Amino acid sequence: MRVLAAMSGGVDSAVAAALAVEAGHDVVGVHMALSRNRDQFRTGSRGCCSIEDAGDARRAADVLGIPYYVWDLSERFEDTVVADFLSEYEAGRTPNPCVRCNEHIKFEALLDKATALGFDAVATGHYARIVDGPGGRELHRSPNTDKDQSYVLAVMGPERLARAIFPLGSFASKAEVRAEAAARGLAVSAKPDSYDICFVADGDTRGFLRERLGSRPGEVVDVDGTVVGEHDGAYAYTVGQRKGLGLGRPAADGRPRYVLDVQTATNTVVVGPAELLTVDRIEGDKATWLVDDAETTLDDVEIQVRAHGAPVPARAHVRGTTVEVELTGTPLRGVAAGQSLVVYRGTRVLGQATVTRAWRAAPAGVTA
Repeated sequence: MRVLAAMSGGVDSAVAAALAVEAGHDVVGVHMALSRNRDQFRTGSRGCCSIEDAGDARRAADVLGIPYYVWDLSERFEDTVVADFLSEYEAGRTPNPCVRCNEHIKFEALLDKATALGFDAVATGHYARIVDGPGGRELHRSPNTDKDQSYVLAVMGPERLARAIFPLGSFASKAEVRAEAAARGLAVSAKPDSYDICFVADGDTRGFLRERLGSRPGEVVDVDGTVVGEHDGAYAYTVGQRKGLGLGRPAADGRPRYVLDVQTATNTVVVGPAELLTVDRIEGDKATWLVDDAETTLDDVEIQVRAHGAPVPARAHVRGTTVEVELTGTPLRGVAAGQSLVVYRGTRVLGQATVTRAWRAAPAGVTA
């Protein structure tokens, strides 16, 4: 097959490209330039897709003996991923930019362009498995539970899954991947992982939002409406947040308070006790399924609402592109609108939706 290998400049994508070459594919490497600042540099392990990363990707491609190109997708990235990030926070929701990047950049812009150029598939360094099941290709969790990325890949849909290759699917640890890189003479074998939001390289998300959205002072209120503090922009808060609230008045019982709601219409942040964050019902929309026909009711499934959160038992009721989830085991705490809700059966990803609301049907225990 003709395979386009997405090379970020890190060890994972370099090894994925190497394995694609060794599998006998005709491989071409491409680095996606996503930053509009051509002088952007990494800060330790913060950020990615910088000028240094492009150089590291080129050197890895040279070692592998494959053609290498840089594609400028910065405008598309700004107009989709960054714009969505800002609009979601401005609306009081909590987005996951990695999900949007996989949806709009890696498995839309990149994959569609590769197909138009005659490539059969795109290979990436994601930690997830593709299994050929009786009904077609299936997306499964990686055996490397610490690095599993099936959660952020659930949005890709069956058509794009059919044209994706994840060569790292069988690796159980990052140490194994680094060893593979070292054995092949790839200099990125010891390169630190990138983390945090790639376009907020200094890690200051609140500062990034303030720079883009401006100062919008408002009140922080308790559940009874009592003003307990002030904020510089409700958009900088998310449901479940405890730190950085800047409250001027402690709770009467001395217990910590958490963000319960972000009311953008009044520019108000509502705080209260932890137990009010507990939910056992979650609704999502814009559902994408990786099964041929999602059943009306999906029993004996698990759902996950954070990239590395623990999956919990659930029952999902599907109505077109909307899904309502009933947690059948331990409830969750601090579920925010805008998060991705991913439905699993065992290790297999069935589909995902974007959380629109979460609530508690009855008193229950709490899990972190």
